[in-house]
Amino acid sequence: MSVPPRPVLVAAARDSIAKGSKSFAMASRLFDRETRERAWLLYAWCRACDDLADGQEHGHALSVVADPAARLAEIHERTEAALAGQPSGLAAFDGLGVVVAECGIPHHLPRDLIAGFALDADGFSPRDEGELLQYCYHVAGAVGCMMAVVMGVDPRDEAVLDRACDLGLAFQLANIARDLDEDDAGGRCYLPADWLAEMDVPPGETMRPPYRASIAVLARRLADRAAAYEESARHGTPALSFRSAWAVLAAAGIYGDIARTVAARGRRAWDSRVVTSKGEKLGWVAKAAGQAARRKRSWHGDAPRTGLWTRPRGRPEADPFIPRG
Repeated sequence: MSVPPRPVLVAAARDSIAKGSKSFAMASRLFDRETRERAWLLYAWCRACDDLADGQEHGHALSVVADPAARLAEIHERTEAALAGQPSGLAAFDGLGVVVAECGIPHHLPRDLIAGFALDADGFSPRDEGELLQYCYHVAGAVGCMMAVVMGVDPRDEAVLDRACDLGLAFQLANIARDLDEDDAGGRCYLPADWLAEMDVPPGETMRPPYRASIAVLARRLADRAAAYEESARHGTPALSFRSAWAVLAAAGIYGDIARTVAARGRRAWDSRVVTSKGEKLGWVAKAAGQAARRKRSWHGDAPRTGLWTRPRGRPEADPFIPRG
């Protein structure tokens, strides 16, 4: 068995993103060809891991899996093979090996994402906001860091990677707010326990009708947090090329609208799934072009991140969710 040729892996990754995320597919078109292909390869691995962990098909129909430990072991085994430059047996994982080798992505970043899947396999639910944000780092912030390296950021540039992580946090907070009802049906709750206690919402009854108004308050809180991390992430775009900044700013606007819509709908936010229309996406593509052109005078990388949570920066001993020896 050998790793398939790169064009075969890229084609498979392109098909994966077309099925799994119309928002990311649209934003990825703004990259130059090399960056776009690498982004597809990274996305395809993330999507394959997520589908294996959650028993999904391209991110749809979350289900309770009967063998979470076995699925996690498969993700770990195939990922480690890819990181070692060996064939994994699946195109999505082989593609990870290609993009890691081409871009010099630190190996701890894909491993950090796998730690997020392990948290879900263990039935994780955060006790407080700090644990929520730590979880968001593992399942999305680490991906933001990897995407930054794909876009040419030096993996040693911790300040820019912090901004990239912030965008991942913003995306995940928006997703959590949007998917509260779906997650509840799947037996998951990502609202911090102390937030629920504050609103007198009993554990396990999060989305019952009597508590919808209280949950809407917490969803707005998630949206507010997402907006703060989105704004911080924008300060990292001067470090990117114009086309990469354009793609990032378009994605930030598209995902930001998800959180803003959830907040605006209040207790009716989960009557139907919040989506952004094609027209709205195209609107952000146009708006982001202007933002990217002005980014070097509009945002500054040294703007303070006052009050924002900061990732562990690759130090396992600083990460409470990384198992010890």
